[in-house]
Amino acid sequence: MHWIDLTIFITYMVVMLGVGFFFMRKNKSEDDYYVGGRSMGSWHIGLSVVATDVGGGFSIGLGGLGFVMGVSGSWMLFTGLIGAWLSGAFLIPKVAKLSKKVKLLTFPQIFNQFYGPEVALLAGLISAIGYLGFTSSQILAGAKLASASFVNLGLTEALIIMGVIAVVYTVLGGLKAVIYTDTVQWAILMIGLIFIGLPLAYNAIGGIPAIKASVGPEFLSLTNISWSQLVNWAITIIPIWFVGMTLYQRMYAAKGEKEAKKAWFIAGILEWPIMAMMGVLLGLFARVAFDQGMFGELGFPVGSDLDSEMGLPLLLRTVLPVGLMGIMMSAYFSAIMSTADSCLMAASGNIVSDLLSKIVNLKENQVVRISQVITLIIGAAAILIALNLQNVLDLMLLSYSFMVSGLLVPVIGAFFWKKRSTIGAVSAMLGGGLTTVFLNAFEVNLPFGLDANFFGILASAVLFISLSNLFPNKRTVIDHHEEVKN
Repeated sequence: MHWIDLTIFITYMVVMLGVGFFFMRKNKSEDDYYVGGRSMGSWHIGLSVVATDVGGGFSIGLGGLGFVMGVSGSWMLFTGLIGAWLSGAFLIPKVAKLSKKVKLLTFPQIFNQFYGPEVALLAGLISAIGYLGFTSSQILAGAKLASASFVNLGLTEALIIMGVIAVVYTVLGGLKAVIYTDTVQWAILMIGLIFIGLPLAYNAIGGIPAIKASVGPEFLSLTNISWSQLVNWAITIIPIWFVGMTLYQRMYAAKGEKEAKKAWFIAGILEWPIMAMMGVLLGLFARVAFDQGMFGELGFPVGSDLDSEMGLPLLLRTVLPVGLMGIMMSAYFSAIMSTADSCLMAASGNIVSDLLSKIVNLKENQVVRISQVITLIIGAAAILIALNLQNVLDLMLLSYSFMVSGLLVPVIGAFFWKKRSTIGAVSAMLGGGLTTVFLNAFEVNLPFGLDANFFGILASAVLFISLSNLFPNKRTVIDHHEEVKN
């Protein structure tokens, strides 16, 4: 990378760390650190939601999908649009009414209201583990991008550098820093993709004639996908909008229900088709560039074994001129950091509010400092996990699956089913999560090409319904079903 590009990139990183320091001085309470003082507007939250959900992992992952299957890979984020709008229409009104009665900070605290502290503790553990894996995927995405962009920088070294920057910045600033910088980071990424990445890459590979000459017509079709793949994406991604700790934090951070619902509508539109199509198109352009031998000087001649997720960063390194390379790298690292910081905040909130506070009596003036220490520890663990994994998208979807299969059915039951019970919720969490883990760990050959997550959710639903009917709660913790309904 030229010194001009490096200067631009380093300046951007220093500014992000500066934002963390700025908000560190303003965080006076747990509310400030985890839910931004509950004062955020719809556009800030909407842009933060899409920056967090799409982020670097999906940006790099979408590039990989475009590389191997073309524009049909964009359907993955169509499930994000569906999830955002369903959650906005049905979940946010319930959560908003409950949040007025109880000052919530985390997602598992909802389980405490409906099922009791034991269920909330288990939910916090599942959510923390899931977001630890998700944070690792974002750090790995940043490392892949950095190692492809900087000459003589290996993946391991890149992973450690990017991980440390993302962790330190998040530890300092809390959620308000995360949301405000997400807005800026998303804008940088969009400007970079629309005005720099896409047009320069399209021109460099030779446009439509070159694309048609390089890849088959299925790469330009929206039907180059099986029904089972669509179902697998849907059952993994749509439910995360109902169980994602990062999303609940933003619901709590909104000024009110109206702002939160508007934010979710904005996020859905931005995910699909805007972000989805831009991501897969760059991946498709990278495939054409690879077939044309444009990566030969970088050590990847035609026919070599190239990681599909490395195609996009190699393309940018090849086609971008001095100056624009630094801007574009900053744009992609913006996306990566916008997801990594949110996932770190989610995992930290789970451990401090849902686990640690149940064991130790934390004083209010200690909470922010302890939260920062826990965030640092989680970040270090995420870096270690990322050092031992290779595929960004697989790690993201596995983390999603673990949370969804354990948490989806109990949270739907909490808000929408009167016959819920503590035993049913615990069994559903353990049964669903363990089913998915077992099927993935032993690589069981599942029917119809369906994902393990489908069977995890099915097992969770069967256990929840049957055991809630067999062992109903004699006394509910707080019967919020009628309160929220009315």
